[in-house]
Amino acid sequence: MSSLWPELERVLGEVQKPARYIGCEDGMIVPTHRPDKAAWLLIYPDTYEVGLPNQGLQILYEIINERPDAVAERAYAPWTDMADVLRSNGLPLFSLDSHRPASDFDILAFNLSSELVYTNLLECLDLAGVPLHADERTSDDALVIIGGHCAYNPEPLADFVDAAVLGDGEEVVSEITEVVRDWKASGRGSRHDVLRELSRLDGVYLPSMYDAEYDGDTLVAVTPRMDGVPAVVEKRTIADLADWPYPKNQLVPLTEVVHDRLNVEVFRGCTRGCRFCQAGMITRPVRERPAEQVRTMVADGLRRTGYDEVALTSLSTADFSGIEEVVAAAVSDDACGQVSVSLPSLRVDAFTVGIAAEIQRARRTGLTFAPEAGTWRMRQVINKLINEEDLYGAVESAFSQGWRRVKLYFLTGLPTETDEDTLAILELARRCIEVGRKYHSSPTVTVSLGGFVPKPFTPFQWFGQNTEVELRRKIGLLRDEIRNGGRTYNGVKLKWHDARASVVEGLFSRGDRRLGPVIEDVWRNGGVFQEWSEHFDIALWEDAMVRQGLSLDSYVYRHRTEHEVLPWDHLSAGLHRDFLWQDWRDALDELGLEDCRWIPCYDCGACTGYGIEHVVASATPPAGGSQGTGQGTDHRNGADTAVPVTLTARPRVTVGTGS
Repeated sequence: MSSLWPELERVLGEVQKPARYIGCEDGMIVPTHRPDKAAWLLIYPDTYEVGLPNQGLQILYEIINERPDAVAERAYAPWTDMADVLRSNGLPLFSLDSHRPASDFDILAFNLSSELVYTNLLECLDLAGVPLHADERTSDDALVIIGGHCAYNPEPLADFVDAAVLGDGEEVVSEITEVVRDWKASGRGSRHDVLRELSRLDGVYLPSMYDAEYDGDTLVAVTPRMDGVPAVVEKRTIADLADWPYPKNQLVPLTEVVHDRLNVEVFRGCTRGCRFCQAGMITRPVRERPAEQVRTMVADGLRRTGYDEVALTSLSTADFSGIEEVVAAAVSDDACGQVSVSLPSLRVDAFTVGIAAEIQRARRTGLTFAPEAGTWRMRQVINKLINEEDLYGAVESAFSQGWRRVKLYFLTGLPTETDEDTLAILELARRCIEVGRKYHSSPTVTVSLGGFVPKPFTPFQWFGQNTEVELRRKIGLLRDEIRNGGRTYNGVKLKWHDARASVVEGLFSRGDRRLGPVIEDVWRNGGVFQEWSEHFDIALWEDAMVRQGLSLDSYVYRHRTEHEVLPWDHLSAGLHRDFLWQDWRDALDELGLEDCRWIPCYDCGACTGYGIEHVVASATPPAGGSQGTGQGTDHRNGADTAVPVTLTARPRVTVGTGS
């Protein structure tokens, strides 16, 4: 079909932000569609300004379009005003690159980074004219595929998606392309046939080919429905990041977006072992991009895009080997003018004066550190093994190099958390202000507080999440302490995440197939853009749960048992279940576990399962780090007393016993 642009242009004056829908970015590709090519529509189910910077979508966009047998275009969830305009004018969801209707594409591929966008997925399918339920689609309908971190538990979406891709997408998108290309060449035969072929690809999970078995309200098994379908679907892992220097031509938007800068991924994976962090667990093992390749990608990207800011992205960027040299090269490249460098993921025990000095040579961006918990005891529970001196040293490095504002990120609602742990957050912030006053008259520290949500494939996947009431009570403790503390907390600001949204996120994080009707119920009652505060409505979710005969207590608030079947047990992130269970027990015993980059392997499964050899770093841990130092500082009694760090380095040699 020809472009919908003439019809769209006539109605753009009726929407709030028409720039969301016009495309035309620097780096945009307008591919040539042909019947012999597999056509992908890559959809980020949130607004353009949120979705455009997403690296995963941009990487796949380039890789697919480099193939002679495929095309890829992009779409983002239309805001509510645009959705109304499309429906009232009989127009479908369309691609941003050539404004083709979604029906022109063979694959609708969604990047899911948050559970709160699930109703947006249904909104996009409805606007695309695709039947919501996978079992109602015919060979003429597009295949609906999901990826991203939420795909590690796709069960709540099992009614709506044809396939879920686990892990890295760089290689598997080409394999999917070949299956769909051949299916089209054969005349688009039975839809079951193409799904069957997809089920044979490593890392591709087909919910329709598995049965979920219940005993009353208890899930007891998820098993293949037919021979040849794997009992366990393993994630995809690319071994060498150097082979994938993408995106080579980052998209440069014409309108404001949330992260409007050059983004360069420096490494993937993390072995710090923070027990709350799903991203760190599911992206193991660590794979660093060569420093020279990073420097080249930064220099070329800045020159091509004209950006004056580059973000070096990873789960812990300051851990990157040679980070100071890479930052220095970026800010000293005369061809790119004055460049500021952002390190979005900073470990306080890896942030040094040297890094701070290099960053401050250009325009300073904001600095965010994530202690995560207020006391040393809690940081041992969550395995965030940084002590107070690590934090104060990092903050001093920043303030001494000219920063006046620092943001500290914490979680509340963590396992074993007490009110003393919660209130200690403000003590850390207050002492950071004291450090800042050595260099500035009015430094500020913003405390950002998020409600903890247990995630699949983490040691905390068995933990019963705090209730909304309890999360709100803990936030209230901190608000009251600041309000009643007078001048004690001058310079400390407090922000917090909506506890009600954390409850809904937790519902779908560990949910099963019975939640599909809940998602559909909320969507049919207008519940879209639930990650946006102006649209979020917990009553929609509570009412839908009641109508389906389900309870938040069962899904969100209760602890899971050791041998209980979890909805994602038939999927694998490469981590042995007994490793995760033992780490959960270690958390309850307040035992820390060292970063395995500096000591022998724990046999978590992430390296050996994918043919990647575990490498013990020859260098020492990052300067200033407490991991492996054996010393920490305990402020539980208000004293600065050095205490031993309780660490365990058990070899993990028994797999699958649950012990």
